[in-house]
Amino acid sequence: MESGRSIEIVVNGRNVAIGESIAESATLLDVLRDDLHLTSVKDGCSPQGQCGCCTVLVDGVPRVSCVTPVRRVRDRTVTTLEGLPDDLSAAWAESFAAAGGSQCGFCTPGIICRFEGLRAKGGDHNDREAAAKALQAHLCRCTGWQTVVDAWEAFDDHHRTPDAPVDVRTLNRDGDAARRATIEGGVAQSVGPAVAAGLGGFADDSAPVDALVAVLNKDGQWVLAENRAEALRLAGKVQGRRTTAVFDPPIAMPEGTFDLALRTSWVEPAYLETDASWCVPGGDPVSPLANGGAFGAKQSSEVAEAARRLANESGRPVRVLYSREDSVRRGPKRPPLAAGVNRDGTGVVRVARTPGIGEAIAGVAPGLLVEEVDVAGPPTSTAIRGAGWVEAVVLLAGARGDVGWIKAPGGGEATASVGADGTLHVSVRAGAVLDETVLRSYCIGAAHMALSWLTSESLAVDENGELHDLTIRSFGVLRAVDTPCIEITVEPSTDDPVNGSDAVLASVAAAVWIDRGCPSQWPIRDR
Repeated sequence: MESGRSIEIVVNGRNVAIGESIAESATLLDVLRDDLHLTSVKDGCSPQGQCGCCTVLVDGVPRVSCVTPVRRVRDRTVTTLEGLPDDLSAAWAESFAAAGGSQCGFCTPGIICRFEGLRAKGGDHNDREAAAKALQAHLCRCTGWQTVVDAWEAFDDHHRTPDAPVDVRTLNRDGDAARRATIEGGVAQSVGPAVAAGLGGFADDSAPVDALVAVLNKDGQWVLAENRAEALRLAGKVQGRRTTAVFDPPIAMPEGTFDLALRTSWVEPAYLETDASWCVPGGDPVSPLANGGAFGAKQSSEVAEAARRLANESGRPVRVLYSREDSVRRGPKRPPLAAGVNRDGTGVVRVARTPGIGEAIAGVAPGLLVEEVDVAGPPTSTAIRGAGWVEAVVLLAGARGDVGWIKAPGGGEATASVGADGTLHVSVRAGAVLDETVLRSYCIGAAHMALSWLTSESLAVDENGELHDLTIRSFGVLRAVDTPCIEITVEPSTDDPVNGSDAVLASVAAAVWIDRGCPSQWPIRDR
């Protein structure tokens, strides 16, 4: 490029010149992913600067790249996870894998960059509170945070071997670890340091570099362009918003007198990798599920078939990308409900009309009469983790006044209690353990999800069904600093392995509801 017509930055030790026409509107994330193909840098919020998945080091200081104009880093040094010394990136990835601090692995590269920035300035690996505070710029839906902080504590710089070359891509664990992760996640999953390094096989990471990019415009039509930034410009995408509005749960209580009542709100699954796929003409599209099932929310995603159609029509490979707002507006939610239950286990549940929801509830609570009602709002699905049956077993536990051992449809069992200091105590039976680190990680994640769901998560949806929460922070997912200690006891068994974390989700939800006095509305905003 001609002198004076570009800006220069150093990326992972390499001088990079960026044309001023690109630099005028491009973010650092655009350049790192689309121009330099550095796929450890993930886009989870499209871009809102709220999830931390795109965190990199700028002159050694962590920064979210999605809201950093590339012109702001002129003549500065940018380091992504790929740019860390091989032994250092491998040490971090192995630390996360050993602690169970990474499941799908989408958020982990950004967290590693954050932790590396903290370590480089002298952070104390015994200071868990400092690590949790550093995570306030990040969001993780899988792990429940505790194992992420464990990874910070477990990292040992003295065990690095800089003279021995290490390729983190080869550092996977298969066999029992992957089998347990697949049982808990519901789809085939990889486990190990490579996953922690963001190499879990996410759809958009493997797209051909010459693929067209397709995004949705405001009318729900796909717009094609040569790159993501241009596609977003042509689509006229407007930044998602966060509202301070609070709307009542959408379903009225059933008529009658009951011993306990409950109304729930719309809840966003809040998976971090927004829906993505790609396809070549005449080929099969890449699955949007990648290294995780999005808690059931991507099973009906349209992006794969859209990629197939657009590739065949254009005669070129096509990447199809949802924005965060698209995932919120078009992705399925947990069906809201209003229910009354009596001490004998009888009662009525009025729930948003959803295929299979009646069967899901009746399977665990045959004494509850299910009434499906039409509700204006986003789509719902019983594929969402525990939809319907978890609420039903929680209602029955509240009616009994005792959590007991809750058995999930998948066969696992769990019980939980809340300690005086807020610690969640959980015991789980999941058949043959296979890999205790992986099982414990999934159970901690499920416990966090239950606590977060009951105490802080909801979507603002007005009486016309319009969503008012379109940013990832507005979903209400609990931060690391707000998450109590979660103690998991895994009971050994020689039985066939079964999913244990779904039972943990239900048992912790029941324990928290009973501990808070069975209030009639979720989320429970005040203790």
